[in-house]
Amino acid sequence: MPERTETESRKLLRRLRDTLAEAGAGQERLDRITTIIAESMQTEVCSIYLFRDSDTLELCATEGLKPESVHQTRMKIGEGLVGRVARSATPINTGDAPAAKGFRYMPETGEEVFSSFLGVPVQRLGETLGVLVVQSKDAREYSEDEVYALEVVAMVLAEMTELGAFVGEGAALAPLHKHPVMMRGGSGQEGTAEGNVWLHEPRVVVTNLVNDDPEAEVARLRAGVELLRITVDDLLKTTRSVDKEHVEVLQTYRMFAQSRGWLRRMEEDISRGLSAEAAVEKEQSSARARLQTVPDAYLRDRLHDLDDLSNRLLRILTGQGTETGAEMPERPILVARSIGPGELLDYGRKLRGIVLEEGSVGSHAAIVARALAIPLVINVARITSEALNNDHILVDGHGGIVHLRPDDAVAAAFRDKIAMQAKAQEKYASLRDKPALTACGETIALHMNAGLMADLPSLENSGADGVGLFRTELQFLLRNAVPKRSELAALYSRVMDAAGGRRVAFRTLDIGSDKVMPYMKRPDEPNPAMGWRAVRVGLDKPGVMRMQLQALIRAANGRPLSVMFPFVSQASEFDSARAQLLREIDREAALGHVLPASLEIGAMLETPSLAYAARRFFETADFISIGGNDLKQFFFAADRENELVRRRYDTLSISFLTFIEEIVKRCADTGTALSFCGEDAGRPLDALALAATGLRTLSMRPASIGPVKSMLRRADLDVVRDIIERARAEGVESTRPALLKYVSSFDDLRA
Repeated sequence: MPERTETESRKLLRRLRDTLAEAGAGQERLDRITTIIAESMQTEVCSIYLFRDSDTLELCATEGLKPESVHQTRMKIGEGLVGRVARSATPINTGDAPAAKGFRYMPETGEEVFSSFLGVPVQRLGETLGVLVVQSKDAREYSEDEVYALEVVAMVLAEMTELGAFVGEGAALAPLHKHPVMMRGGSGQEGTAEGNVWLHEPRVVVTNLVNDDPEAEVARLRAGVELLRITVDDLLKTTRSVDKEHVEVLQTYRMFAQSRGWLRRMEEDISRGLSAEAAVEKEQSSARARLQTVPDAYLRDRLHDLDDLSNRLLRILTGQGTETGAEMPERPILVARSIGPGELLDYGRKLRGIVLEEGSVGSHAAIVARALAIPLVINVARITSEALNNDHILVDGHGGIVHLRPDDAVAAAFRDKIAMQAKAQEKYASLRDKPALTACGETIALHMNAGLMADLPSLENSGADGVGLFRTELQFLLRNAVPKRSELAALYSRVMDAAGGRRVAFRTLDIGSDKVMPYMKRPDEPNPAMGWRAVRVGLDKPGVMRMQLQALIRAANGRPLSVMFPFVSQASEFDSARAQLLREIDREAALGHVLPASLEIGAMLETPSLAYAARRFFETADFISIGGNDLKQFFFAADRENELVRRRYDTLSISFLTFIEEIVKRCADTGTALSFCGEDAGRPLDALALAATGLRTLSMRPASIGPVKSMLRRADLDVVRDIIERARAEGVESTRPALLKYVSSFDDLRA
């Protein structure tokens, strides 16, 4: 790299820093910056385009274009060369701009006389804030050094934007982290909450962007990297024998920490004038930008690792550790990019709500949030960069909506909604000890789903008739090693104690797909949801299943025991699993242990293939539980985690209800007990239709039992069946509109 370029780059960055320190409004600073950059790079034009909203760029400052075009020229993302830079987050460098692909002529700017064009994204931590452009009359492409220098300047502009340098009277930008923002995501756990933001990982704020002594900054960077390497090595020593997946991540950290290319790129950034912290953050922004465009899951994981490693290095360099001294607010709403189940359990019930940038409805965090009855919204883009500790925040887990720093009108409407829900809960509480007896005299058993001891108090409070599904995998997922048989037996015994004689259906390990134990190597599968999971794993690796079955038998200790095997797709799988359980019963008897007073062995029907198994399967199974979440996505060939298709199917479609009716008839013919378990069972209108198909047992989240019971006690299933039959005869795709019309006549009822 030529010495002149290095010197000019450092000079430019110092001039920018000095401009920041001068008095003046945000627009004045932007105007001065464009002049400084144009002079330094010896170009006729320098322009700064910033996003006004998520789709629109606006010319906010320029040197060389017509001044009257500032704040008047706008374009959509992807429109023109500037819009292409913003969309791709990569530079465009051309000596003949009018001939370049996507060029858009904007006569109000007077740019037609400029041939050359260099545009680079203004990025911070992977988020594109705008575009920085230089142009010249002579037809030339800018050198690699010039492109690199402009990228460094763009990074500093992004940090200046984050620090609020361009706000104030006449500003180009509204103040950051001050205005109300509504964000949409997905519902991970229903419920509403009002509180204040508590960041799981406090933000690292880089305030010194420019260096005066490159050699000292390089030395500081190298010292930080060396301390980082030592930290990672120490972590490896303490986790090597415990957590294989964690070890793999740390080994990747060590690989990146030892990378000469990573260190060299940051040192080059320092030589051009950046501070050590700014150089790390520039590399981190590049990694995050690449992360958004990489389709390969493995590479995405590695870029995530590099992102996390950069955060560790930034904390070392800035001294901003995770312990910032901030106190958790009284009504904490946890905000994080992602979080593990163990970390979430550490927070416990003191959280009012949770908002995550990532996650899925079947993730470990979502399962724990449901167990703790904490509203959860997932996949909320940019929440961790937008929110600050103690920001006022409203969480709507029903609609997957987050209001950050809401205005008074929104907050008042939200509180009214919470008050209405609280009033409804009082009504539901009055039904706790009453049966779910329909107007036509049918009684529906309402059971609850559980997976943690924290769930069990809800059994009494919700009025559930029993536990229709106890997820046993959480005890495996929350540990760094396989739990001991004695530990599992003690836990399962406490679950039965807490149930107080009510039936508990224990589902054996449902691992695989998105549920991977920390100490289990994740298999490389193109479609994990339809791959090696649940009972398939248990039959192929029988050691853990045998140990779990022994624990369940010992936990029963003379009490009734119900065990069901998940994701059974053919009768032979159930036969093998059932035979394994009976062998363990014989073994426990031979050892002189107390056997269960009675034993029920069932299967979860989660694949359409099992619905058409031979009659012998239905005769052999003591009970069958329809796993609605999986069954529905396989029935409709639509992934429930994929927002593009998840809402394309409807539980109340005639095709799905007809399929459920067929399962009900097959079980009725053989006298096999049948239940429906899943999210749909907890939706009052859906539960009403399921009951009308002939299902007499539904299992759901504890919080749903009250609303479902209220609906069932007002409804006549004969009328509902007539509505379904009429829709079938008319060829209507879904019965939802007709059922909504029917229940709208119920007083004071939210369907």
